[in-house]
Amino acid sequence: MSANLIELNARRQLATEVEEWVYEAQTGSLSAFENLYRHFKGRIYALCLRMCANEALAEELMQESFVQAWRKIGTFKGESQFGTWLHRLSSNLVISYFRSNKNRELDGLEVPELPSNDESLQLGSRRDLELAIAQLPVKARMVLVMHDIEGMAHHEIAEVMSISTGTCKAQLHRARNLLKERLL
Repeated sequence: MSANLIELNARRQLATEVEEWVYEAQTGSLSAFENLYRHFKGRIYALCLRMCANEALAEELMQESFVQAWRKIGTFKGESQFGTWLHRLSSNLVISYFRSNKNRELDGLEVPELPSNDESLQLGSRRDLELAIAQLPVKARMVLVMHDIEGMAHHEIAEVMSISTGTCKAQLHRARNLLKERLL
């Protein structure tokens, strides 16, 4: 019981620190923004990697997310947690990247190959799931990540991706079916 209380207090302390860093960054403190960067860079990189399935591109998009966050931090009103705001900003950036490059060949993006033996294709490890997600078609992957991992609603995803809600649902259904095929 006391371990849970200690953990709860630690989380509250961290939340307070993040709020302080946000306030200081909004007033122009670069060191406070560096603290935000150190705290959130892992999560934002993971989000970008899941959405684009390319390590170099994910790194680039993560960096661009923080550049955008620095430029727009003054618009953060505190109506949600800063992490939620940053995740949304990053998701939108990845979607914008793919939207602006949709007519370009995306063959340069290296998608990791799943191993061919049956044992490694089972959902026995997190890495298998990550590889299977990485192999999904771009739109299906982005919808799956935003809905099932980030917890966004269909209408929000549809708005961000400039697609209909029905298309969003169809892409999610497609992504889930493709994952089942690859993992079972």
